[in-house]
Amino acid sequence: MKKLQLLMLAGAIAFGASAQEKSKSSIEFTPVHDIKTTPVKSQDRTGTCWSYSTTSFLESEIIRLGGPELDLSEMYFVRYAYPEKARLYIMAHGKGNFSEGGQAHDVMNVVRQHGIATEEAYPGRRDTSKPHNHSELASSQKALLDNYLKARKASPSPVWYEVQAAILDIYMGEVPEKVNGKTPQEFASEMKINADDYIELTSYTHHPYYKPFNLEVPDNWSHDLYYNLPLNELMKVMDNALANGYTFVWDGDVSEKFFSHKQGAAIIPVDASKGFAPQDEKEITPEVRQEAFLSWQSTDDHLMHITGLSKDQNGTPYYKTKNSWGTDRGGYEGYLYMSDSYMRQHTVAIMLHKDALPKALKKKLNIK
Repeated sequence: MKKLQLLMLAGAIAFGASAQEKSKSSIEFTPVHDIKTTPVKSQDRTGTCWSYSTTSFLESEIIRLGGPELDLSEMYFVRYAYPEKARLYIMAHGKGNFSEGGQAHDVMNVVRQHGIATEEAYPGRRDTSKPHNHSELASSQKALLDNYLKARKASPSPVWYEVQAAILDIYMGEVPEKVNGKTPQEFASEMKINADDYIELTSYTHHPYYKPFNLEVPDNWSHDLYYNLPLNELMKVMDNALANGYTFVWDGDVSEKFFSHKQGAAIIPVDASKGFAPQDEKEITPEVRQEAFLSWQSTDDHLMHITGLSKDQNGTPYYKTKNSWGTDRGGYEGYLYMSDSYMRQHTVAIMLHKDALPKALKKKLNIK
């Protein structure tokens, strides 16, 4: 339900369904670390925040690694993720998750096999004058797969995957063979993007710390593994990354009352009556965080790109967050700021370059 609400919200923003005045909270954000990134985009009427956030992250990584500022194609990763998602859905007899949602590693899994493409090479829609809209694309694929599963005992056609590929090509266009004169794999290599350099981290008490595990969230449809850290160490990783010029992808919950893209802030206040203002926030312990996760109060309903750190008038840290809902809503041109407490409770996972880890932790996790 949360994802559906977000999808409807993103569509309303993109299509101007309801004009909203730009506004800001009374919190003043003073930058501590502000890492170069690319312009904010809108995911339009799609549930592909996972690709928008991670593609933005890759654009920043290319800049960090000494490459040019690029506009990469989010839909290139979506186009290649869908067939694998469909294959696993069929193999699980329809018991798996087939939806528009996904995780940061879905992009990296495509990079590993298919490289990357620019927006110019693959816009991912037939009519580039119109916003993305995947409602029909998603339902068409789901109907195809479910009909195949229902017809299994009646000798159905074994070429459903060819039909799915045709659906994807009709709606999104055929993927390019060349990007700037090179294969997409060669282009990724030229930009120094190696999918094996990136790891995902989380923090929950129902699995051992410092070990990888299959994170139990619906959009981890590929069953990728996340390293499990104590909460304080996870926060230290984030701070260490930003202090050393590394951005990261954030996966978490944005459905809370005090998450407001319009206000440009996300907090967990002690006194809710004060609204979006500098104030004391609740202490978030591993136990509080775990309860929020197990009760579904804190779920993985949105991914964004963390590009910096700021502090408010009281010295409270806030993480500068690049969203994918366009620039015409809220007072920070598509960005918002999430407080330390909000990050502690509602971060489901992060993805970052392995070299962003503190050296001692990297050794402890046996990451080369």
